[in-house]
Amino acid sequence: MSRFEEQISHAVRGRHPLIYVQSQEEDRVLDVLRQIAPKYFPGGAVSTWSCVRGLEPAAEGADTRDPALALHWLLARPRRGFCVMRDLSAFLNEPRVLRGLREAYFAFSRDYPTALVLVSPQAPPPKALEKEMLVVEMDAPTPEEAVARMKEVEKLYPSARFPENLREQAALALRGMSLKEVDHVMHRVLSGGATSDTMLNEIFAEKAVLAKKSGFLEMVPTSFDTAAVGGLENVKSWASQRKDLFTLSAMKSGLPVPKGVLVMGVSGCGKSMVVKAIAGLWRVPMFRLDMSLIFSGLYGSPEAAFHDALRTIETLAPAVLWIDEMEASLSTPKEAATPQSMIFAAFLTWMQEKPPLIFVAATANRIEMLPAEIVRKGRFDQVFFCDLPNEDERAQIFDIHLRRQGSDPAGFEMKSLVISTEGWSGAEIEQAVIAARLEARQAGRAMATGDIWRQTNSMVPLSRTMAEQVKAIREWAFKRATRASKPVVKPPEPKEQV
Repeated sequence: MSRFEEQISHAVRGRHPLIYVQSQEEDRVLDVLRQIAPKYFPGGAVSTWSCVRGLEPAAEGADTRDPALALHWLLARPRRGFCVMRDLSAFLNEPRVLRGLREAYFAFSRDYPTALVLVSPQAPPPKALEKEMLVVEMDAPTPEEAVARMKEVEKLYPSARFPENLREQAALALRGMSLKEVDHVMHRVLSGGATSDTMLNEIFAEKAVLAKKSGFLEMVPTSFDTAAVGGLENVKSWASQRKDLFTLSAMKSGLPVPKGVLVMGVSGCGKSMVVKAIAGLWRVPMFRLDMSLIFSGLYGSPEAAFHDALRTIETLAPAVLWIDEMEASLSTPKEAATPQSMIFAAFLTWMQEKPPLIFVAATANRIEMLPAEIVRKGRFDQVFFCDLPNEDERAQIFDIHLRRQGSDPAGFEMKSLVISTEGWSGAEIEQAVIAARLEARQAGRAMATGDIWRQTNSMVPLSRTMAEQVKAIREWAFKRATRASKPVVKPPEPKEQV
């Protein structure tokens, strides 16, 4: 029995005549009620009402499209079973409708011939009815329901089957979608001739549309994984070890599902790139929460908007939730009861109670600005510090960006390039390579080592322009965070011959 069926069963056994179901899936609500109606209302059935069609089956000799008239007709001739009122939530502020519902509450409570079920995607009913109305929230379809719907749609496309090895990932990716949305995306995937490599991407694209509706969530493309990141071997190893844990089968078997990671460090050293790479490695959609929009007031009060954002990301699970520059939005001011402090408290509670298949990836430049409550173990699985890249990492970074610019790294004096960029961040190395390629293109020749040298000689890295700030960040993180990079093991000095 699903959670929704259980709640409806409790409501009927308690003889609640008015039930308010918060859901957008009217058809799914009707399917469940039709299954359980014979059990609780022997000889009864499920009837419906909408402001367009009125009561169905139709009321003889009466136009019941008006909600007050429909309630009046039902009071005079109760129909045994469930009566699903599809659009009634839009009329709940009308006095005649409120009175009709109260009359139904008192009349149907005695013999309990019927239960009026109001279905609406809106928030629960007004306070005028909060004592009479039992509120039930329908959960998103389970992975099993999504797989069953997938198979139903597949029957319509015998020549386009979903690969067996991707079914579990697809079931996870479809979580949070309504069954109608599952229908739409599966029809598009199977009718469009998508390959096994692009089928999951089609599902992720549907999730991007759902996230965009919220306004403050944006799906971030993750077209690469940790192999595209230079250095940061400790983070890459950590993510690789947990790849198989962020799955439905791992969750069902009781294995600990990763909660989140906080990556802090010097600006330009790969924090954002590595959290995107984790999402790409795990093949999980990633959504960026725009905290500036939360505080903008465009979506109501910041507290309400933040609550809506968290509820939305829960419906999109499994997902990676990326909060960039966390210290700018979730550092708490001294004063009490500010929107920022209330959002911070709500976030702490949510981090403890959030669904298991939401991974929070936070990045920060100045982690010392964050309260201790959010940094402690239990909120995040690990706190990593991204320092300026060492020699080996700079060589990897040059290799990656030279290949991206269409050059063969073997044709460059890598050792001298690594030495000339001591104290440079990965982002600065990338810009030096891009600028060198543009300069070479302007001159009508292929890029060479000398072009990059000229860029490194003319650019001043952040480690020099903001030396005091970079030093403070490194000193703070030295004993408080795990290094994202593995230490460089230098070969022992050769012993002198005596």
